[in-house]
Order: sequence, then C-alpha cells, then structure tokens
Amino acid sequence: MLHDRILLDPGEEAGERKSSAGIVIPATASMGKRLVWGKVVAAGPHVRQTNLGDTVLYDPEELAEVELEGQAYVLLRERDVHAVSEPAEQSRSGMYL
Repeated sequence: MLHDRILLDPGEEAGERKSSAGIVIPATASMGKRLVWGKVVAAGPHVRQTNLGDTVLYDPEELAEVELEGQAYVLLRERDVHAVSEPAEQSRSGMYL
C-alpha cells in the first residue's frame, strides 16, 4: 500500500442485509446514505489513525473495489474513513462483588 491508502475487507454487511423483522433487503435497494463497516487488512506508511485489524466505518459510494486472489476488497484514503470502532472488551461476568 502506498501513501495514505487503506485496504479493507468489506465483510458481508456491504451486500444483502436483513432487517430486525427478518426481511431481506437487497444490496441494490436505495435507502439514502448508509455507511458500512469494514476490517483493515493493509495500510500505507502515512496512515496514522487506523491499524491492521481495526474495524472502520466508511461510505460504500466513495470507494474503489479491488479483487485479489478471488477475494473482493475496498481501497480508500484514510480521510474517507468516518469512524474507527473500539476493540471489544474482555468478557466479564457482570457481577460486582
């Protein structure tokens, strides 16, 4: 990767999805601007805010799709990332003693 570019694994959220009621919503359905999550698999040397393995929020309309070894990836600039999720906490019992 060069400069401030990030390579993301878009996961399954970028395609079809289900509503909370179980209705399948196709990827072609127009619902306004919807952001999706992806996992960082590679980053250029000038990327400062994200690390490998981070999950980031991006706009699927502002991207370049790349296929490497049969796997589809998303290529974006670091400035096109809207948010970085926090890592999940260790499992806790929820009991305070």
